[in-house]
Amino acid sequence: MKTFEEVLIQYEPMISACIRKLHIYKNHELYKQAGNIALWKAWVKFDEDKGEFTPYAYRSMYGAMLDELKKEKHVEDTINPVEDEKLSLLIDHSLVSTFEHEELGLALEKLTWDEQRLLSWLFIEGISLQQAATRAGISQSGIKKRRERLLNKLREILV
Repeated sequence: MKTFEEVLIQYEPMISACIRKLHIYKNHELYKQAGNIALWKAWVKFDEDKGEFTPYAYRSMYGAMLDELKKEKHVEDTINPVEDEKLSLLIDHSLVSTFEHEELGLALEKLTWDEQRLLSWLFIEGISLQQAATRAGISQSGIKKRRERLLNKLREILV
């Protein structure tokens, strides 16, 4: 069989096709690297007696990228709630003594009305993302994106 470098060059379009098929729209380099590693593992393990290499390589790359998506989803689900809890504690503490924390008070003033409303819903009232989406009249993924932008904005203001 060829060297791995030749195989990698030949199968790069397939890696891109897997990325497109999985609708991956961010962290392309991470998924491309996962595909490269899966291709290398497939190349090392491949047994010609069991069939052709191309379908085996495709399933290996696709599966590796799918696994990476699952890992990213798990991290998103476990890490973001921790940040949410920290922000909840910060807001709860600051509501008691807003004037003592001028910096946080100024940060809250820099938020738009919609951002303040979302902040109140999620971190003061403690409603779920689905309930916030219903109140705002948008999808749950829209609320997640707004929450992410809100947290990033607060980080920028407070740092």
